[in-house]
Amino acid sequence: MVGSFLNVVIHRLPRMMDREWRAQCEEFLFPDRPQAEDAAPRYNLVVPRSACPSCGRRISAIENIPVLSYLVQRGRCKGCGVRISARYPAVECLTALLSFVVAYHLGPTAATLFALGLVWALIALAFIDADTTLLPDDITLPLLWAGLLVNAFGVFTTLHAAVIGAAAGYVLLWVVFWGFKLLTGKDGMGYGDFKLLAALGAWLGWPMLPVIILLSAAAGALMGVAGIIFFGREKGAKLPFGPYLAVAGFIALLWGKSLTLWYLGSVPG
Repeated sequence: MVGSFLNVVIHRLPRMMDREWRAQCEEFLFPDRPQAEDAAPRYNLVVPRSACPSCGRRISAIENIPVLSYLVQRGRCKGCGVRISARYPAVECLTALLSFVVAYHLGPTAATLFALGLVWALIALAFIDADTTLLPDDITLPLLWAGLLVNAFGVFTTLHAAVIGAAAGYVLLWVVFWGFKLLTGKDGMGYGDFKLLAALGAWLGWPMLPVIILLSAAAGALMGVAGIIFFGREKGAKLPFGPYLAVAGFIALLWGKSLTLWYLGSVPG
């Protein structure tokens, strides 16, 4: 059920942002034009009800049961028969799987509830970034503050480590961004990546930042090379970094300390 809601967030939040930006641009360019607030229909995470993007048919509650409805309808709209993207049940199944792993690993504790919220936010951010190369402030900034508040009670790390982790996470990628830009004249990543790493630093503390950076960089490099070799991706093509930060953050959340101890124990001397 959470995965079904995340599908709504992934689909609608970028469109909500686009509408807001357009409205702000029009207000700036035409300040004397009367604003027709009621001209456009409401569009948010609640309204309008979900509908088929092809025929516009409203989806009933019985057709919106996660995974099951997709299987019963054989992945097609009951109105027009157009195929429904398999990503919808995939996100639902992924959310269920990762939630189970978190609950199994952390057990019946308060940390599990907080960790689930973090993981659900990371799933939404990963797919939005993959689709649009955007990491919305509406998710990253509340996630950062939530991490600091959670660790005010020492749930995942100390508040001291969380504050330094938030600041260091932002600054580290900011330095990489400007270093790359000075060397190449191009933007290597977006500011949303800085905020996401800052949020992960706030949740997991500064000691987890090296693990997150190394894992995300390795995953990004592998996927970039694989894209060039197997899918004909052009060199220099944009590659969203958010999904790799999200995956690395999930791994660090559950196994970061074990990986760090293993690495330190495997280093000679």
